[in-house]
Amino acid sequence: MTTWDDQGRPEPPGAGNEVETLLGFLDFQRATLAWKTTGLDADGLRARLVASPISLGGLLKHLAWVEYFWLSYTLHAHEEQPPWAAVNWSTDADWTWESAVDDSPEELTALWEHWVARGRELTAAALATGGLDQMSGRPWPDREGPTLRWILVHLIEEYARHLGHADLLREAYDGVTGD
Repeated sequence: MTTWDDQGRPEPPGAGNEVETLLGFLDFQRATLAWKTTGLDADGLRARLVASPISLGGLLKHLAWVEYFWLSYTLHAHEEQPPWAAVNWSTDADWTWESAVDDSPEELTALWEHWVARGRELTAAALATGGLDQMSGRPWPDREGPTLRWILVHLIEEYARHLGHADLLREAYDGVTGD
């Protein structure tokens, strides 16, 4: 049975197996980003601190790309998908951050929600066919890996790192605070 916190986030299981624990923490991180971006208009999603290109809207777009890159492109070796396929990453490495200012809150939320849902499907498929030890369809060129286990831990790390940014951005914009 899933327990929900005061912000509507699913609590990771306290006594789950490895898969349940990893997916529980990943879903908790995903739900935290949803909480930090809910109810904001375009100005709120575009707000930045200092000279950084990071905004809450940029976080939604960047983490949509992270979900796509690791679970679709890397793990399952799917062909490049729009909008990511059109980006020249070698000349525009900050595209997710910078292009988000041109997207509406609805577009950013829909893009992120799409890739989270797709990420859940792709994770379930990988767990059903190879488990956490399954190697990615696009291995690293210089060493072995990554496995699904590594990818899930990396996704948790990526969300956790950026949720610190989300806390600061949201508090600076409208004073909303929380863990």
